[in-house]
Order: sequence, then C-alpha cells, then structure tokens
Amino acid sequence: MTISSSQLAALPGVRHAFFNREGGVSQGIYAGLNGGIGSNDDPAAVAENRRRMAQTMGVPPEHFLTLYQVHSPDVAVVEAPWDNAARPKADALVTKVPGLALGVTTADCGPILFADPDARVIGAAHAGWKGALTGILEATLDAMDKLGADRSRVVAAIGPLIRQPSYEVGDEFVARFAAASPDYARFFIPAARPGHAMFDLGGFIRMRLETAGVIAIDDTGIDTYPDENFFSYRRSVHRAEPDYGRAVHAIALEP
Repeated sequence: MTISSSQLAALPGVRHAFFNREGGVSQGIYAGLNGGIGSNDDPAAVAENRRRMAQTMGVPPEHFLTLYQVHSPDVAVVEAPWDNAARPKADALVTKVPGLALGVTTADCGPILFADPDARVIGAAHAGWKGALTGILEATLDAMDKLGADRSRVVAAIGPLIRQPSYEVGDEFVARFAAASPDYARFFIPAARPGHAMFDLGGFIRMRLETAGVIAIDDTGIDTYPDENFFSYRRSVHRAEPDYGRAVHAIALEP
C-alpha cells in the first residue's frame, strides 16, 4: 500500500508514506486507494480511503490534511487541523506541530516530502512542471527555514512521478524552460515525434533542490505512467477516461 524512502525512514520521530492504489475501496477508473477529494469518485469511498491512509500515518482522519492544489509556488504553514472541505489553495505545506499528517495529491506530478529531524520541522510539496519552474520547492524550504529548519540538514524524498521515458512535450514547452535558463536544455531529449521532446521532471526537481542547498535527496525512481499501481493523469487522457484518481503522499511528526 505504501512506498517509503530509506533516508526518511531512518529519521527518528518522523513517519511518511508514498501511497499507491493498493488497499482502497474505490471502484472503476478510481479502483483502489483514491484520495482525491477533487475527483468525481464516490465521496464515501474517498473518505474511507483517506481514513485508511490516516490510520497508516498514525493520526485521526481530521488530522490528515491536504490542499486545494493550483500549480502555484504558494505554501501553507500549518498550526492546527483544518476542514478539508475548506482547505487552502496552495501547493505545499509545512509544520512543526506533532500529530498532523501533511499530504499532497498527485497523478503524475512530483510529490516531495521534507524533514529536518533536529529542528522537528516537516514539509510536503506538489511539484508539477509549473510549480517546479516557478519555485514551489524553494518556497517550501524558505517556509521551513522560518520554522527553525536548516536546509543543510533537511532530507528531501522525491516520490513516484511521470519520468522522462513517458513525458513527451511540445516545442512550446521546451521554449518556456529555455526562456527561464539555457541550462535547462539538459532536461530534454528528442522524442520520436518531430517537434516534441521528452522531459526529465525528476531530474529537474533534484537540480532545483540541490541548487537550493539540500544535500540529502532520495528518489523512489518510480514512473507513474506505465505502473498501474499508481494513478496517472496522462494515462487516463490517452485512454479517453472521463476522470482519474489521485494518490496521497504524506509525512508526520510523531508526538
């Protein structure tokens, strides 16, 4: 039901999980552990899936928190639980409060979980290409710094996401990155189709983390597109499905 980072798992007082589709009650195109409040799945099934994930994380369901994600560089600082029906619009969340599970939802985008075990500060970020390009990772680290973290101590784990062999993009996409920095050309290789390229989102995320000063970086290496154990927006589009499920990836400080 979960994938873990060996580096995060080694930290005392920190619990985390990259959840896949196993162990849930959703049916049809959402089959399995769909945690997407914004999906068109049966809300009762989503609530039960999230209850199971909260149990795995060792927190009550009302302490299993996710965001209304908008592909932004915005970060929410969590001081107390919120009603997920009125969750804030942001793409990362950080806290130093024990007993809260911070979660991000993905279906090809990159989930990154962060922890400074000495300062007892954690974070979770949702980084698709737009968020990664516009600074969501750096903003997450800045917010953790303000809570007392030191990014040279932070462990960052990159979860399951769409990898370069599966991520075909058009020339306009490549041009957007080239306009930001000529150095970003190294994250693209030619695609089989003319006028297209294959984008290395995982490599781009790692580079942004390293440039921001993170030394300890782990990566699950999993490609969500070909792996049926994970939800994939792009796979759902290619299959002409009307909607798609969302995985939740979470981290918590144990009391």
